[in-house]
Amino acid sequence: MDDVYRWQRHIYDVTRKYFLFGRDRMIAGLDLADGAHVLEIGCGTGRNLAQVGDIWPHARLYGFDISEQMLATAQGRLMARAHLAQGDACAFDPVALFGRAEFDRVFISYALSMIPDWQAALHAACAVLAPGGELHIVDFGDCAGVPQPLRAGLRAWLRHFHVTPRLDLSERAAGAVATRRFKIRTRRGPLGYYQLIVLKRRKKG
Repeated sequence: MDDVYRWQRHIYDVTRKYFLFGRDRMIAGLDLADGAHVLEIGCGTGRNLAQVGDIWPHARLYGFDISEQMLATAQGRLMARAHLAQGDACAFDPVALFGRAEFDRVFISYALSMIPDWQAALHAACAVLAPGGELHIVDFGDCAGVPQPLRAGLRAWLRHFHVTPRLDLSERAAGAVATRRFKIRTRRGPLGYYQLIVLKRRKKG
């Protein structure tokens, strides 16, 4: 991933705003209390964490990414506003990385479509939610409302960047609900371009 982002990280935010839609909608839905602990899995350049910090300045921010190059950009942007570390979304130890086991909010923005074992990442994210906590996900949808030629072109272009939309993401997330530990909310973006999923862990008792 460092080879991919060594140069891309310098233009990443400028270019991605034209096709990574729904990120700000997801962030607005975090609904954070003062002092809430918020973790971004696959924090990239730190763009999303910076947005969260601007809206909720009393939130405590954490993020990790597998790319050292992206983390360097994120660290330069966030400075002391966030605790950052290098980690693998499929197998990470939050205590080792950040000194805490659970978070009030966890979010993943357009990362599952780039993680080969994305289901492992989904389960790992659920595992670090505090009781009553929420996992928020935004990623590519089925684009059912996009004309077929444009949809095919988009899919081909995404493959060039090693991106595979997870069209069964909602169904896989619903599998966590079957354990009776979570509630789920799903929403579709315009034309089905993106999907928003929220998994809320039930409180104990």
